This record gives sequence, C-alpha cells and structure tokens, in this order.
Amino acid sequence: MGKLYVVGTPIGNLEDLTPRAARILGEVSLIAAEDTRVTRRLLSHLGIHVPMVSYNEHNKHQRLPALLEDLGSGDLALVTDAGMPAVSDPGSDLVAQAAAAGFQVEAVPGVSAVTTALSMSGMSGDGFLFLGFLPRKARERRTKLEGLTESTHTLVVFEAPHRLKATLRDILAVLGEREMSVCRELTKLYEEVFRGTASEALAHFREPRGEFVLVIRGVTPTAAASGPTDDQLEEAGQRLASLRKDGVRAKDAVAQVSDALGMTKNRVYQMWVESGRTTR
Repeated sequence: MGKLYVVGTPIGNLEDLTPRAARILGEVSLIAAEDTRVTRRLLSHLGIHVPMVSYNEHNKHQRLPALLEDLGSGDLALVTDAGMPAVSDPGSDLVAQAAAAGFQVEAVPGVSAVTTALSMSGMSGDGFLFLGFLPRKARERRTKLEGLTESTHTLVVFEAPHRLKATLRDILAVLGEREMSVCRELTKLYEEVFRGTASEALAHFREPRGEFVLVIRGVTPTAAASGPTDDQLEEAGQRLASLRKDGVRAKDAVAQVSDALGMTKNRVYQMWVESGRTTR
C-alpha cells in the first residue's frame, strides 16, 4: 500500500524547494500536479523523470478514483503550481479520500504565499482570515466584504492582475481606507511589496501585472466594540436619504456623512447599501 505525500513547491524562487521535497519527488511512483506543464519545469530543473498526471478543479472528480487505485500499488506525490496543496487548491479532496481509504498521508511542508505575505506586511499574524480568491462578480465580492467590516482579524486575499483594481475599489468602498499591504510576485525577480491604503494602492497599480496577495488590517477591538449612538444612526439615515435623492455617488455620500458624524465609513456604507435595498 502506497503513501500520499502532500508536497510544498516554490512560489517563485526555485531555491526555496526543500531537499526533502526534492528527494520525495524523485522517489514516488507518480506525481499528481495541478498543471503538469508547470511542474515539468520544476522536475527538469531537478533532473527528475517521474510520471505525472494532471489533477485540478476541472478534472478532480474524474481523476480521484484512478489516483486512489494508483496509491494501492505505489507512493503518490500531490503538488500544486506554487505553494502548499489544498490551500486555494482542490487537493483537499484527494487528501480526505486517501485518508478515509486507509492510506497514510504525510506532509512535506514548503513555502506558502499566505504566510510569506503576512510576514512581509508588518501586520499581526496572531489571528488572520485567509479568504483565498474573492468572488469574481462585483455584487458577490462586495457582499463577502460587507460580512467582514467588523472583523478584528488581519485579512489575506489572493487576486489576479486583471481583477486587482476592481477588488481594490470594492475594498475602499466597503472597508474604507484600511492600512494594507499589496504583495506582488513574491520571491520572484520583480517582487514588490506596496504598503498604504486602498486608494493609494489603486493609484500605484495602474497596470497590474503578476500574482498578488493582499494583506488588510482588521478593525481595532475598541472600534469594533463601540458602535454609533441611536441619534447618530437616525441622523446618518436622514443625510444619506437626502444625498441619494440629490444623486450623490455612494463614495462621496459615505465620506460626507462619515466626516460629519464621526462614524466609520464601513458602518455608513452598510447603511447606504441597506437604504438602497429598501427604496427599490
């Protein structure tokens, strides 16, 4: 009976592959890779010639039975394109079913873009929420962010270059001017870590390229605990209704009411969204 190795691979710099990972990849009978083309480049660099099969979000249901059968006769390594399998990756299904079938599962730890970005951000990693990739659709993305407006945890988000600006705009609108760290091409030749606010990041990344990890500071516990008074909420509602009637944009209306009443932009924006639903 074989063993399933969950192997971490570099997120950019090939020197970050551990000697143990290199040894395991050369000893297994088969490698299940997210994209065999990407993994083939790593294996060529190592001089390793081991059979591979693709295992990804599109074919995982078809591949699983055959991979479990392969485990019956030899060791199998599970790898993703970059980082640890099963983190924003379909590998968790294979791990769960292999363990349920009685196969031994062993981790071969490696680099993670999540912890790498956290360590570079200067923000606390004592308590953080990893969100993977936010929804592609704007409405769903904003809804996801609205549920995090009062979270005191540091938030970690993956994002593709073609969606970065839209995501930053939604972060600004929903979470406000949070301190954040935007990490680009981590461990690669053109690595960049931008530290600032969402609006500053929007101005900086005019033509985003590469792979991004966003680290966003959570609200302070005191700010989360002390909400606005009933009088503030009533006045804010009246002001927002008047501004909406006058055709003022959401961003400007939220800023005006937040500055005038001393309420957080997150809370004011929530009220704006809720009032919009009731007026439809």
